[in-house]
Amino acid sequence: MKNSQQGMVLVFALIILLCVTLLGVAAVSSSLSQSKMASAVQAQGLTFDAAEAAIAGVVFEAEDQIILADVNLDDPLTAARQGVEFNPLTDTLECVNNTDWINRQLTSAGLKKGQQNTAAGNFHNQPNVASWSRTAFVREKPCRGSSNVIGSGGLRCHVFVVRGCGQIEGKRTITANSLTVAVFGPSSEAQ
Repeated sequence: MKNSQQGMVLVFALIILLCVTLLGVAAVSSSLSQSKMASAVQAQGLTFDAAEAAIAGVVFEAEDQIILADVNLDDPLTAARQGVEFNPLTDTLECVNNTDWINRQLTSAGLKKGQQNTAAGNFHNQPNVASWSRTAFVREKPCRGSSNVIGSGGLRCHVFVVRGCGQIEGKRTITANSLTVAVFGPSSEAQ
């Protein structure tokens, strides 16, 4: 009887040891999964910030009076107006398309008045995050709302799309965000 009790205690101890081991493995696995998810959320936040900063860079440069007054420099919207017309029904403003749209970079050096943001570099370091924008001219159209009074004076709304892009070095995923911009400008028919 004593031997059978010792055998039962051994079996019972092995079952408890197996349960504790399984709980430990599950806890480690859960911890690793949560760590990966937190890392992915942090990476997505960094790349989204980079994409938003790239859009802000285009707006900053398009409103820079020094660039606007310099006949040798084009702000991103003026450059886009002179480029390929963007058709939202058939074209895509992709972050990886380096040929068709106006491209601007945004680095950790920030934005400075009187300069085009074309320098290569990282928006953020550790990890290295690239930040750039794509800008395209969509169309010229009559302005709506209270601007109808202005629209009758030869001014029209020039519509652009700006896509901000962010990517962590070595990762395939790119985070993007878009902004549609309408700017008052002289009608091309009046020129």
